[in-house]
This record gives sequence, C-alpha cells and structure tokens, in this order.
Amino acid sequence: MEIYTTGFTKKSAEAFFGALIDAGIEQLVDVRINNTSQLAGFAKRDDLDYFLRELVGASYIHEPLLAPTRELLKSFRQRDVDWDEYQVAFLELMRERRVETELSRDLFSRRTVLLCSENEPEHCHRRLVVEYLALHWGEMRAVHL
Repeated sequence: MEIYTTGFTKKSAEAFFGALIDAGIEQLVDVRINNTSQLAGFAKRDDLDYFLRELVGASYIHEPLLAPTRELLKSFRQRDVDWDEYQVAFLELMRERRVETELSRDLFSRRTVLLCSENEPEHCHRRLVVEYLALHWGEMRAVHL
C-alpha cells in the first residue's frame, strides 16, 4: 500500500493541487493539530475542503489522532527539543494513542495523501506516521510529493 505525503509551505496553490491531481489523489487526510490558521493560506481547513472537491475531485478528512500535541509541537518549534527527541516523543504519542488499533486500515483504501505544513518530509511527523503504521500494519510505503 502506498500512502502519499505532502506539505503546503513553499508551494503555490497551482503546484500543490497540480501534484495531487498528477498523483491521482482521492482523499487528503490532514494530520495538522491546527488546520484553521490564517497563516495556512489556501490550506486552511474550509478552503482546502472546497479546493480539493472542486479542483482535485478528492475528499478531505481531519485526523487529529495523527497530529502532535500542541505542547510537543511548540517545544520543537522553540527548539526546546531537537529532531531526535521530537521523533521519540511523537512515536511514543502514537503508541499511547494506539493509533494502529484506533484507526482502520480502510482509512487508506482510497489513494490518500497525508498533509502537514512542512515542505520536506525529513523533519515532519507525516513521515513518522507512515513509518509507524508500516511497522504495525506492514506493506506500507510513503511516497512524498
């Protein structure tokens, strides 16, 4: 199973939605803790839901179970914890939330992309989500747009 991932920062709306169309995305799962920030531009929840439907023909789902806590994200952004510490804490959060049993694999039965704000996946929790689920569910690989 392939799960696509993307971020919206440093992308124009044309590049962002074009990549989703090119990949044949049918569903976007938003894994941000804050999906209504004015700083998100075209990726604010309600706008994104509309654009996905109208431009891509895809559905929108917000899944906060796959988002970091506000405290964890703040500690990383303020550099109170480095990436290695953040990874450990986020993966522990996934384990505590029992994401592998709380979510159904059916969530990914359609061609799905996970959305976060980070441009690149190397230091983003969306990559960690796919790796965590692959560890528990098997046969899953991330395709980063």
